[in-house]
Amino acid sequence: MEFIGINAAGAGLVGGMVGIGFVILIVLIIIACSCIKIVPQAHAYVIERLGTYRGTWSVGLHMKAPFFDKVAKRVTLKEQVVDFPPQPVITKDNVTMRIDTVIFFQITDPKLFSYGVENPIMAIENLTATTLRNIIGDLELDETLTSRETINTKMRASLDEATDPWGIKINRVELKNIIPPAPIQDAMEKQMKAERERREQILIAEGEKKSAILRAEGQKESMILQAEADKQAAILRAEAKKEATIKEAEGQAQAIEAIQKANAAGLVYLREANPSEEVIKLKSLEAFSKAADGKSTKIIIPSEIQGIAGLAKSVVSVASDDIEK
Repeated sequence: MEFIGINAAGAGLVGGMVGIGFVILIVLIIIACSCIKIVPQAHAYVIERLGTYRGTWSVGLHMKAPFFDKVAKRVTLKEQVVDFPPQPVITKDNVTMRIDTVIFFQITDPKLFSYGVENPIMAIENLTATTLRNIIGDLELDETLTSRETINTKMRASLDEATDPWGIKINRVELKNIIPPAPIQDAMEKQMKAERERREQILIAEGEKKSAILRAEGQKESMILQAEADKQAAILRAEAKKEATIKEAEGQAQAIEAIQKANAAGLVYLREANPSEEVIKLKSLEAFSKAADGKSTKIIIPSEIQGIAGLAKSVVSVASDDIEK
């Protein structure tokens, strides 16, 4: 019975030791797994050993010593954007306005970022406010409203230099809103309205000027075209009159030429006819007989008639005188 009891106690002891070993194994596995770290892309882990900076893990698989090493800070290396609320600033001409800014920054050194400043975002906000006040204090209201790019450049350079020991790089600074006081806004709106009205009047005047110029040019071109038309009409009328005169002259010349040709033809005919003396005498006697047909009361026969032709001519003369009487 004692032997059986001893065996039972030994079996229980062995079982307990196995259970403890199994538990220890599970704990060791858990501890080993907790010591394995995977750093994702665009991140970095700051490792401390017994409270002292040990190193910075970049992307990949890493193993730390259990109970001695710990991940002090997980840092993102992506570009970050911070929108700060409006800050009151005073211009050079003593105008108080409110300006809110947007900061684009990126962590370049995780160690400096972890140990450089206690609260980096609050530090950047306060640094932005003081820098903005210094820059705006050197500008007047109109310059402030029209010099956004200059202000952005100056602020980025100043903030980048100040945050470099913190492992932070300022990539860009933008003035989101510039809010002047209400009276200034009313005055600006009135000024803008007056400027728009002035531009409107200028545009109307320029339009009327161009319209008058166009009308004058149109009238000028119309008068030129009318004068050209009158000139062409006068030229055509003169040419028509000239051609008519030429045609008339040509017709008269042709008529004269025809008459001359007819006269020449008659003379030729007379010359070609060349009547004989007997024919002339016979014609003379016929004329004399007509003159002495009883109608004339007085007939005078010249004494010096040499031939019948002369007698006929005298008879005709006497008859003509008698008729006139």
